Amino acid sequence: MFRKVLVANRGEIARRVIGACRQLGVKSVAVYSEADRDAPHVADASEAQPIGPAPARQSYLDIEAVVGAACRSGAEAIHPGYGFLSENWRFAMACAEAGLTFVGPPAEAIRAMGDKTEARRVMQAAGVPVVPGSPGPIRDATESERVAAEIGFPVMPKAAAGGGIGMARVARPADLSSAFATARGRADAAFGDGALYLERYLGRPRHVEIQMFGDAQGTVVHLPERECSIQRRHQKLVEESPAPGLSAETKEQLASAAVRGARAIGYVNAGTMEFLVDAAGGFYFLETNTRLQVEHPVTEEVTGLDLVIAQLRVAAGESLPWRQDDIRQRGAALECRIYAEDTAKRFLPSLGTITRLTVPAGEGIRVESGVVSGSAVSVHYDPLLMKLIAHGDSRGQAMERMVKALDECVVEGVPTPIPFLSRVLRHADFRRGAVHTQIVEQGAFNA
Repeated sequence: MFRKVLVANRGEIARRVIGACRQLGVKSVAVYSEADRDAPHVADASEAQPIGPAPARQSYLDIEAVVGAACRSGAEAIHPGYGFLSENWRFAMACAEAGLTFVGPPAEAIRAMGDKTEARRVMQAAGVPVVPGSPGPIRDATESERVAAEIGFPVMPKAAAGGGIGMARVARPADLSSAFATARGRADAAFGDGALYLERYLGRPRHVEIQMFGDAQGTVVHLPERECSIQRRHQKLVEESPAPGLSAETKEQLASAAVRGARAIGYVNAGTMEFLVDAAGGFYFLETNTRLQVEHPVTEEVTGLDLVIAQLRVAAGESLPWRQDDIRQRGAALECRIYAEDTAKRFLPSLGTITRLTVPAGEGIRVESGVVSGSAVSVHYDPLLMKLIAHGDSRGQAMERMVKALDECVVEGVPTPIPFLSRVLRHADFRRGAVHTQIVEQGAFNA
């Protein structure tokens, strides 16, 4: 096992990884921008290194700065968390060139899955169904119009570098040019890469994903599926496991497809295959997240396994600490993401200072927070404040515990979607599992 690990992230995920290092007796190194000098993750770590000004491009996205901090600190490995550089194959390569272990999959796998058009090609070759779309990156709006005419409207421009940022449904040719330009600008801002591709837009699908995990000895396992259909701007708000109302046959087919896909790219460490599932149980590969997921606590709660500790062990060269037969579903779990967002303004991010913070507690409740009272919400970073996780022997019990946790959670100083999430958990459609990826946008949970 490593003696010292640098955590190349901030907020709740940095604190989560630092906590896992502490459990293993491993020293942790936090990194921080000028805006995060007094952030909670900095105080949690064994030591900390500054990496630059507040803008992410000059700090958390600066490969040279992050690798330099690791070398100065004497760290042997870098855990990237999620977001920022976690799915950047060049960062994984830079770690290797500096003699550092990257806690994640091989750079080749990140590169193959990070190029979304290449990922589609690889998955098709592995026998995994994909959504109809462009065969490669699209250079300009003129080409997008030609491709859209071939695959049929509605379509969705998507960042080739990954993530759901900037995606929007385009129903007619007249709207494509402006949507293409918007998506390209947002992709460039988020990933430093404005390349796009087009996919056919599927109406009212469910978003179901499979957590998989591989080791360097060739073992690949899948863990229970997660339902992630409650979204806004194609970013998740609520996740749960098991996926309600999904047949055992569909679950088995999804898991088999995820393992086939993982083996096709020589996958090592934690990752997730995301799928769209239609009303008939047919499914399509969406993308592979070559990193730990924001919603990984849901899987941990229903399996009793620690995914971050497993990541560190596998990165250190150890075999996976469990095999497929060891993995069992234990009850049900849900996660609600608490952002600094104004639901009255279409979930626009909000800035400010948290003046009061009260987090829930109790049986079956877990909280992962990146903030404390007095924390500032900056324009420079994702506005995720914390995650509430509830586990129970049944979905009903988990839901009741989550409702209570939302009622007890107090965040003052910035608006949050807590009241909205409470309505979601109480809504008849959610309770019977009748959800799809457009249900929030269609106003089902509005007051």
